[in-house]
Amino acid sequence: MESYGLIAVLFIGAIAGWLAGTLMKGGGFGLLGNIVVGILGAIIGGYVFGLLGVSAGGMIGSIVTATLGAAILLFFVGLIKKGK
Repeated sequence: MESYGLIAVLFIGAIAGWLAGTLMKGGGFGLLGNIVVGILGAIIGGYVFGLLGVSAGGMIGSIVTATLGAAILLFFVGLIKKGK
């Protein structure tokens, strides 16, 4: 992966993590936390979009996919935390 590709992944992860955190609980998780949540969200979102036959291209599509995946991740994490 070239350096600008890595920077793009980190940028999209940070934006998606922050957006999902804001949507799901009212705030972000700090820069590193947002990046981790966003990158995991991109994996989950890509899988879910693939199952649905939906394709989102470009920077905005990547942010939308990662944000929706991160929101799904945070939803399930919230369920697990409430169950303890």
